[in-house]
Amino acid sequence: MRNHPIFQYLFIFYSFVFLLDILNEFLESAKLNYFIGILAIIMLAVSFIGASKLFRILGIVFMGVGAVVFIGTGQSFSEIPAMFTSNISLLTLFCMLPWMNSVVKSGRFDRSLNNLLHAKVTDLGQLYPRSSITTLILGAFLNLSAATIAQDVLKTNLKSMGEKVRNSFISTATLRGYTLALLWSPLEILLATAIFMTGADYVSLLPWLLLIAAITFLLDSLWGRIFYKKHDYVQEHVKTINYKKVGNKLVHLLISLALFLTLVICIGSAFNLDFIFTVTILIFPFAFLWAVFMKRLRSFWTIGWPTWKEKTNSMQNFSVLFISLAFFANSIDGTSVLDFVQKPITAFADYPLLIFFFIQVIFILMSLFGVHPLGTIGVLTGIFTLLLETLNPVSLAIVIVTGAVSTLTVGAYGLVVQITSMNTGQNPYRITWTNLPFALIYGGIGSVVAYLLL
Repeated sequence: MRNHPIFQYLFIFYSFVFLLDILNEFLESAKLNYFIGILAIIMLAVSFIGASKLFRILGIVFMGVGAVVFIGTGQSFSEIPAMFTSNISLLTLFCMLPWMNSVVKSGRFDRSLNNLLHAKVTDLGQLYPRSSITTLILGAFLNLSAATIAQDVLKTNLKSMGEKVRNSFISTATLRGYTLALLWSPLEILLATAIFMTGADYVSLLPWLLLIAAITFLLDSLWGRIFYKKHDYVQEHVKTINYKKVGNKLVHLLISLALFLTLVICIGSAFNLDFIFTVTILIFPFAFLWAVFMKRLRSFWTIGWPTWKEKTNSMQNFSVLFISLAFFANSIDGTSVLDFVQKPITAFADYPLLIFFFIQVIFILMSLFGVHPLGTIGVLTGIFTLLLETLNPVSLAIVIVTGAVSTLTVGAYGLVVQITSMNTGQNPYRITWTNLPFALIYGGIGSVVAYLLL
């Protein structure tokens, strides 16, 4: 049934729901919100058919627990549709992300920056930070595509190296650089979710997230320089690089990112809009005008339209997760169910750093069992709600996003690790084991910075 032709046109239904949600951000109509809730329930049912087994299980658990709690509290069934709408804004943001990816590809920034990976160096220790920073810069715009692009280039460049060394280098340099970009990128769904859960302000978060990314990058680059220095790097054909052209592309990309962030902050402040909604409504017009400025409008449409349709048609996993999570969170909100998680937290209330470390470890452990970090956030919703009563929202948001993003390097069943496994031919658990120290240090740095901000 998943292969039925109707699933090729899901983007029409999804888009209709998302447009109504955007409209209701301005109208704030209870009746329209109720109608969107009915459509969300239909979306959940339709998406469930095409979702993977893991996300089906998560959806069933969230819906089952939410239903039991809802019935136990004796609420009116007429309230149910409105309980499914609170996470639609996150799905709307997710739907819009491919347009920014497309404009970067249409401008050929990915090709220009990857020329840096062809530069002449004498050993892998010198190549490591260059590979990491290239993946990081591309990751801020291209998300998952950044890792695959960098891996393809490195596979070609390192084909003369031993398989063990080559695989280790690729799975550390690219995955770690990729996650360092996601930590602060306004286009990352995990960051948007952390902000959504805590109500923290992106402007307040950004300096600290950049600090954490910088510290982690410097430590990892130092490790890479030392660990891989013993391996000589000889290229059969050294590619001549036009550093001026690459530098211009890099400056162009950074200025565009800075401009986008500035617009998000200014428009959000001027019209009192929340971060997620502001990013969502800005992505397409910004990408469109950027393509016009570069005189790449035709390429932008050629790449963007089919990419957007494909990505929107295949967002069933996140639809099931976010919609069922909305019902679960709204069902348990304000009920005695939270008492089950309140006692252990209360016992360590005077030791917030231990609580932060506990959250980081939970993220990593859940990822090892194949649970997506968004699913872990859903499981820990009750804990986060309680912590917000006593802790700084900025600190909690930092812990959530560093914990969630760090797992992308170690989640053996996660998409980026699976793709790396296919690209390199190595066991995904080998990738997990290689990156586990990094994930622990990454989350640990986030926890310490969050603690110092209390």
